[in-house]
Amino acid sequence: MSSQNPDPEKEHITGLEPGGGVPPGETPPAEGSTNMTQGHEEDAPGKAASRIWLVLIGIFVLLGLLYFVGYIAGLFS
Repeated sequence: MSSQNPDPEKEHITGLEPGGGVPPGETPPAEGSTNMTQGHEEDAPGKAASRIWLVLIGIFVLLGLLYFVGYIAGLFS
């Protein structure tokens, strides 16, 4: 398998100085990192709704644990 080196030849790269550095102004300006979205929806459910779900999930987990502890202890046959 003989393939060519995908890297371009160093002699043909524009803007490189002899030591491998790039002179000022050769690189494009940095791109802005801001966008139009805020990262969250304005109509998202409130904190109370998420807490209710967490409490409900916690109750189901606790009931499941109690069932398995009761089964291991021999309370259920």
